[in-house]
Amino acid sequence: MNRDVMLSVSCTTRAPRKGEVHGKNYFFISRDKFIDMVENNGFIEFAEVYGNYYGTPRKFVEENLDKGKDVLLEIDIQGALKVKERFEEGVFVFILPPSMEELKNRIINRGTESEKEILRRFESAYKELNYVSRYNYFIINDRVDAAAEKLQAVLIAEKCRVDRFKMKLIGE
Repeated sequence: MNRDVMLSVSCTTRAPRKGEVHGKNYFFISRDKFIDMVENNGFIEFAEVYGNYYGTPRKFVEENLDKGKDVLLEIDIQGALKVKERFEEGVFVFILPPSMEELKNRIINRGTESEKEILRRFESAYKELNYVSRYNYFIINDRVDAAAEKLQAVLIAEKCRVDRFKMKLIGE
């Protein structure tokens, strides 16, 4: 990915899954710490999802935006809609599975959810499809490398938009 693009790492109160690393996949924190961050305006957005809390740390995002970096948030629909209210200039990309059957297989193959949880996640996925029209772009995640190329193309296109162009005059 581009060096001017920073991936924001979200905080969560859920337990790490096998292979997940604190600070890389998520910041795994206690509910008390999460609530403290909420009360101190420490998140750009946060939501409760499947009984756990998730949030995007404000400090990291704002510091990188101030440096002229693009910040990529990997968040659910609840969070994206909250961010969209606050950052109208944001670019929103909905990542779709190649098929609902493939999505179900991916959830099952993680091996971390019960049958009941798998069904709940799958039902939520169907509902979430109704929100794709609230996004600027969609990418079908059939192959990770192809999906990453498409995301890079979106970033390039957005940098070339006339309404984002700010001319610098000589001597400024």
